[in-house]
Amino acid sequence: QVHLVESGGGLVQAGGSLRLSCAASGRTFNFYTMGWFRQAPGKERDFVAAINWRGRTTYVADSVQGRFTISRDNAKNTVYLQMNSLKPEDTAVYYCAAVRDLSGATTSQEYDYWGQGTQVTVSS
Repeated sequence: QVHLVESGGGLVQAGGSLRLSCAASGRTFNFYTMGWFRQAPGKERDFVAAINWRGRTTYVADSVQGRFTISRDNAKNTVYLQMNSLKPEDTAVYYCAAVRDLSGATTSQEYDYWGQGTQVTVSS
């Protein structure tokens, strides 16, 4: 069982930056692929980024490529999402997710554990 807690969301102006953090419980964090998803009101939950268990391979959605970066610190059981050049269309609830031993997971159906989400609002 993995318990995930996101933090770092908030209100920011367009062009600004935020860094989201996701703290995971458990002693086997380094065996999990970690992902970030987001869901805007009335829309489906969309993939944002994922990182494999070693942190050597990352996957980023085209919509955020070049602006968002995913990273992890296995010693701290934490995964991060650095978001730069934010746009109003990035406004959503951002969720952290985890799945064990599955590299390249980019769909919500592939993930087993989810955090409660953190709101990101980008004003124009």
